[in-house]
Amino acid sequence: MKYQSQLVAKPYFIAAIGLFLTQITFGLIMGLQYVVGDFLFPEIPFNVARMVHTNLLIVWLLFGFMGAAYYLIPEESERELHSPKLALAMFWIFLAAGTATILGYLFVPYATLAEMTGNNLLATMGREFLEQPLPTKVGIVVVALAMLYNLSMTVLRGRKTAINLVMLVGLWGLAIFFLFSFYNPGNLVKDKYFWWWVVHLWVEGVWELIMGAMLAFVLIKVTGVDREVIEKWLYVIIAMALITGLIGTGHHYYWIGAPEYWQWWGSVFSALEPIPFFMMTVFAFNMVNRRRREHPNKAAVLWALGTGVMAFLGAGVWGFLHTLAPVNYFTHGSQITAAHGHLAFYGAYAMVVITMISYTMPLMRGRAANSPLAQTVEMWSFWLMTVSMVFITLFLTAAGILQIWLQRISDQPMSFMAAQDQVALFYWMREYTGLIFLTGLLLYISSFFIKGKAATAD
Repeated sequence: MKYQSQLVAKPYFIAAIGLFLTQITFGLIMGLQYVVGDFLFPEIPFNVARMVHTNLLIVWLLFGFMGAAYYLIPEESERELHSPKLALAMFWIFLAAGTATILGYLFVPYATLAEMTGNNLLATMGREFLEQPLPTKVGIVVVALAMLYNLSMTVLRGRKTAINLVMLVGLWGLAIFFLFSFYNPGNLVKDKYFWWWVVHLWVEGVWELIMGAMLAFVLIKVTGVDREVIEKWLYVIIAMALITGLIGTGHHYYWIGAPEYWQWWGSVFSALEPIPFFMMTVFAFNMVNRRRREHPNKAAVLWALGTGVMAFLGAGVWGFLHTLAPVNYFTHGSQITAAHGHLAFYGAYAMVVITMISYTMPLMRGRAANSPLAQTVEMWSFWLMTVSMVFITLFLTAAGILQIWLQRISDQPMSFMAAQDQVALFYWMREYTGLIFLTGLLLYISSFFIKGKAATAD
């Protein structure tokens, strides 16, 4: 670790992993409620568990992105962070706001929570992924603006590289597109149209810039490949990501009442979206194969390679499976969507945050890498989480195919609930596999507490 202010990232990463664990716990509660409908009812109804699960996903990834930015931007800029105290203050504000929001979901009826938090003054609640009360949304904006000020001043006064500039542009885009969460038009078509300007343009737009910058930073550190080579790859990847991702937003507009031309634009450009993810896979393996040194942190290298592969499979392949309008006509809103969402979020974003944590946490604790035993445990956690997520995706895909056939294609279509009964076996299999994923995550957390002599390069 070159700069003392990089230690600001540590609490962000610790909070991210803690929230990740909580998210998975609520995912398992939801999974059981799919097959045991009254499990934990009325204490935690399904709609509340789902809201907590999805909101925690967003919040812990944001903590991870912020921690990554506070670590890599000082190092890339070759100067201390502009204001470490401001970064730490924003951490506690964000953590307090996020915790209060989750507790509000769990202990206050949602309608009452909306009334208590000023939703009648500016209606922003009630939309999937954007259920946060108005004060929480304002808090997110304040935290984001303070972070952007802090990081922008650091970059402006320091060295400019492709990595810190791409990271900064991605974070600015994240903050700007979140502002559309405050726009809640009465017209349902407009509402869904601009709702995707937050949700899609985050995960298939500016988040990909953040992901690319984080992956490039780690690969430079663990491979020793020339910065110029990695930065050229980074520019090409983010260009393809933005070209395909921005116009590819149209694949969400097929059935909401938007003009018919979106079926063509959305299908064509969305079908191209796997290209940048495939390029990212090739990029990661190419850089590792060309490495000039054997880095002692083999676990971080494994996570980096896994990010490329799983992002391509989850966001690329499973996204492509149902992105064309004639196919999406049947698959829309089915378990196929859930399969894609689980593998894409894990492969593209959860894994890149874990990659960054695995590389930086040992450095922030005064060593180049954890002990060989700790890394062995961590690599076991990688395989348990990754393989179990693949099987979760396969089970949800099978459930989706059967659901589509029974509910939408067969000569005598079933009702939604009748079709759900027929695919319950896959939900049970998903639940058991989720327990294996949880085991992997607990192993990952435990690896940071395993002591021993730090690993050295071969």
